[in-house]
Amino acid sequence: MTAPASVTITPVFVADLLAEGERMPLYVHVIDHPDARVLVDTGMTEPHPAVQAALDPSLRPLSEQDFDLAGVDIVVNTHLHADHCGGNHLFAGRPFYVQRRELDDALGEDGYTIREWVEAPGVRYVPVDGELELLAGLRLVPAPGHTRGMQVVVVETGGRPVVVGGDVAVWHGEFDEPPTEGRLRVRALDPELVWLAHEHEPWRPRTV
Repeated sequence: MTAPASVTITPVFVADLLAEGERMPLYVHVIDHPDARVLVDTGMTEPHPAVQAALDPSLRPLSEQDFDLAGVDIVVNTHLHADHCGGNHLFAGRPFYVQRRELDDALGEDGYTIREWVEAPGVRYVPVDGELELLAGLRLVPAPGHTRGMQVVVVETGGRPVVVGGDVAVWHGEFDEPPTEGRLRVRALDPELVWLAHEHEPWRPRTV
């Protein structure tokens, strides 16, 4: 099934992080679909000792932007690392779609994430096993690599799909490095473009 032509994807800048000595952005993505407004990942809203020293984040939380928090119907967590789930508490009461393996790892492994952010009051997860058609033309697809339970959102528009990829690749160059299962799956989709959490611009496959 394809998504209606009116589906739009909007990146929202929520933080600037330090990684390997360089600053990198952190984006979440809003998918406006005629049937629902879907938020992919939630960024971070507050400092935490576990990430301060490592990432030195400069935060622009969704709650402090001109962003309609109440307008979000569904949240998708691509994975549950701290920089992708630190705003989950802002959307308590909405359904959060996450791969079951990811949720199990986040809750079961020490040092995996900031567990109190994952288990924020009122946050209700819908564990997913494999692929799921979330809305017409919006599919959740497992993309293991960055984490075992990583997933991406595939938007089928009738032409080549668009992917909201989270950390399926952290930077564009990773698509040219030894592939993970997740990156192989994304490339096999022959996407028009792939939005990533830590890049300002989407990745576009080189055309021959």
